This record gives sequence, C-alpha cells and structure tokens, in this order.
Amino acid sequence: MKIRRTNSFLKDYRRLPPGIQARVDKQLLFLLEKPKHPSLRLKKLKGTDRFEIRVSKAYRLTLRYVGEHLELPRVGTHDLLKKEGGV
Repeated sequence: MKIRRTNSFLKDYRRLPPGIQARVDKQLLFLLEKPKHPSLRLKKLKGTDRFEIRVSKAYRLTLRYVGEHLELPRVGTHDLLKKEGGV
C-alpha cells in the first residue's frame, strides 16, 4: 500500500518538533509493516471515513483509505485535531 501525504499533512509535519517527526515516521513504518501493531492504537473516528493513530500521548495523525492509497490528512496535537474536526 502506498502513502499519500496531503499538503496540510506536510505543513503540519514540518512544524512538529524533530522528536515527534521521528515518532511519526516510526508509526507510519509500523502501519505499513504491521497494521495491527499495538503502539498504533488505530481506531476509526465515529461518523467519518477517517482513522486515528497515536504518535505520542499528545500527538495524533489521521488517515483514510482512498483506493489503493493511505491518505494522511493531518498530524498534530490531539487538541488541535479535535478542534478542527479531524478527531
């Protein structure tokens, strides 16, 4: 499966601290290699076509399946994504 990062995701990612960027990268690798890895805490968001992955206690990323791609709409703090309707 291929990953497609949206412009919003790329913008969010560049603003993250380097340590969180590294954790995002690690979680995406787990997602591709072991989608049921317990550290992902992958869950479907109610009423949407999106899923959430835990990056750290405070950070999350959202994703959705679009054909043969995983689309990454946003990454950021849990509160930010919740406020914007991403969570």
